Amino acid sequence: MKPCAFDDPGARRAALRRAGFVALSLSGLTVLLPGCAGGSPPVRLYQLRAEAPDAAVVSPLAAGAVWQVGRVQLPAYLDQDMLLLPTGQAGLRPLSGHRWAEPLRDAVPRLLRQDLARLLGADKVWGQPLPAGVQVTMQLQVELQRLDVDPALDAVVVQARWTLADTVGKLPVRVMEATLSAPSAGPDPDPLVDAHRRVLWLLAQRIAQGAVAP
Repeated sequence: MKPCAFDDPGARRAALRRAGFVALSLSGLTVLLPGCAGGSPPVRLYQLRAEAPDAAVVSPLAAGAVWQVGRVQLPAYLDQDMLLLPTGQAGLRPLSGHRWAEPLRDAVPRLLRQDLARLLGADKVWGQPLPAGVQVTMQLQVELQRLDVDPALDAVVVQARWTLADTVGKLPVRVMEATLSAPSAGPDPDPLVDAHRRVLWLLAQRIAQGAVAP
């Protein structure tokens, strides 16, 4: 009897690969999984760049004033890696194949701290934990209520609420809020990501305007 080609394990695996399957051996069992015969489109990663979109106009805090950036809270729906686009009246859809290289919950607080340091003085704005010997006079907390692509796909909008608390007790807590928009050069992912960065820069500038010397 002529031997079957599939009696040869190597030939069997090659045939399965040609058919678009991957064979896995698990405790003596062979499991067939769909392969990538046609190939999947590559995933593109996007980052919110550390560089400021525009030149910073530095307005250092008064002598002795030091800010600490505390909690920066984002909406739960942003806690994912895919870029989101609006759909319908109140829907969001993930943009397949386009993902954030860094979670927004990490990128947004880091960029706000960096931008505020650019605007108010590199030695005047700190995060957590504080370096040894640094005495804080004002603590900032920020809540982003939205960070969304506009339904027309021509801008990114941020809505934020923040508090400035005087840690030495000389000034009352200040509560401020703003809704800001940064235009996008187009509806594609690249310009929309750039608009995300620009709107966060606008937010940092608005927060810096509320700087109060103790």
